[in-house]
Amino acid sequence: MAQASATKIKVKPIGDKILVRRLEAEEKTAGGIVLPDTAKEKPKEGIVLAVGDGRLLKDGKRAPFQVKVDDRVLFSSYAGSEVRVDGEEYLIVSEEEVLAVLD
Repeated sequence: MAQASATKIKVKPIGDKILVRRLEAEEKTAGGIVLPDTAKEKPKEGIVLAVGDGRLLKDGKRAPFQVKVDDRVLFSSYAGSEVRVDGEEYLIVSEEEVLAVLD
């Protein structure tokens, strides 16, 4: 399992799961309107912090991940499960819920 080098993470995803830290929500709209916390959408982008061992294939081998630690990814609005560890919020998603890797 790969893990973010700069951060000691206590959550280790299993199988085809990926641990993601959401990016911060936008404070302003494109037109410059400041948004209160209740009006902010949860970001659909995040940074991959750790990946599991990969999906188990029928032949007993593991499928390699298409994402890697430190990738900036885009996922759907209702993807994954939110978890809180030591006061930090993370998202655990399946690899299939990741829509794209952003450059």
